[in-house]
Amino acid sequence: MGISLQQAVEVGKYLVTQRLSGRKRFPLVLMLEPLFRCNLACSGCGKIQHPKEVLVQNLTPEQCFAAVSECGAPIVSIPGGEPLLHPQIDEIVRGLVERKKFVYLCTNGLLLEKSLDKFQPSPYLSFSIHLDGMRELHDKCVDRKGVFDIAVKAIRAAIARGFRVTTNTTIFDGTNPQEMQEFFDFLSGLGIDGMMISPGYSYEWAPNQEAFLKREQTRALFREILAPYKAGKKNWNFNSNPLFLDFLTGEKDYECTPWGSPSYSVLGWQKPCYLLNEGHYATYQELLDDTDWSQYGRASGNPKCADCMVHCGYEPTAAMDAMQPQNIMRSISGVFGMARG
Repeated sequence: MGISLQQAVEVGKYLVTQRLSGRKRFPLVLMLEPLFRCNLACSGCGKIQHPKEVLVQNLTPEQCFAAVSECGAPIVSIPGGEPLLHPQIDEIVRGLVERKKFVYLCTNGLLLEKSLDKFQPSPYLSFSIHLDGMRELHDKCVDRKGVFDIAVKAIRAAIARGFRVTTNTTIFDGTNPQEMQEFFDFLSGLGIDGMMISPGYSYEWAPNQEAFLKREQTRALFREILAPYKAGKKNWNFNSNPLFLDFLTGEKDYECTPWGSPSYSVLGWQKPCYLLNEGHYATYQELLDDTDWSQYGRASGNPKCADCMVHCGYEPTAAMDAMQPQNIMRSISGVFGMARG
């Protein structure tokens, strides 16, 4: 289990508090997108497809802090675009750490090593490096040679400086399970703090629409990839709730929690899922009050949701399921096993 003991305890307290207060809908992770610009054009991502007048915009640190306060989520993921292109990203991260938010700064790694001096190691800060496989596969996914080697060098540099480092891997149709297992072995050898994995979803702005998985394909592929881990033959350190991994392999059947990972960007609060491009609200409260939540998730019958098993919708569901009495001991044992390590 790749999260820190401190994070596990504080997020667990947050979930219990929300449940005891009777709140039906509350966020777990705020996806804070301070810009959409990027220095790569990955085939599975459509963020840089925004118009130029949008791509030149940045959220100010004050806007970021206001969104975090408005939302109240204990975890803040900072994707993009490429966040390290933001001229005030260090100020944004520092302010979030001071507010005791668990920050995952998501980066492709190209600018990370030369940016390390801007940040201070903290239990509240993790660099989440995008790596979709070993050298040949990853460089193909990001459509540029040499990116894998630069990212791995940056990972080693960040670890040497005392930073928490995790990885973020999206798995697409056609992935070779054995090669992915070898990739997990490689990442484990780097000494990272955890690996996040998720199936790709058919984001409509992504240039390559042929690489996305259907639901049964996802389950079959993840069963094969995770078989050594499930059998206890591999001790891979995943930065995911074990119940979410059960969901990916078909051992659990969850419904999406679409309000669990709200997204805020230069355009406002996403309606309601960042993958669907349905517009934006001006405030978080409008997002909660004005969204017809019955229209999202597989049970809704919305065809855009039928095959989605992405972490942003289902990790919050798994987190709440972990609070059930029959699942608590499994979650606790994972946390304390990680602590002993």
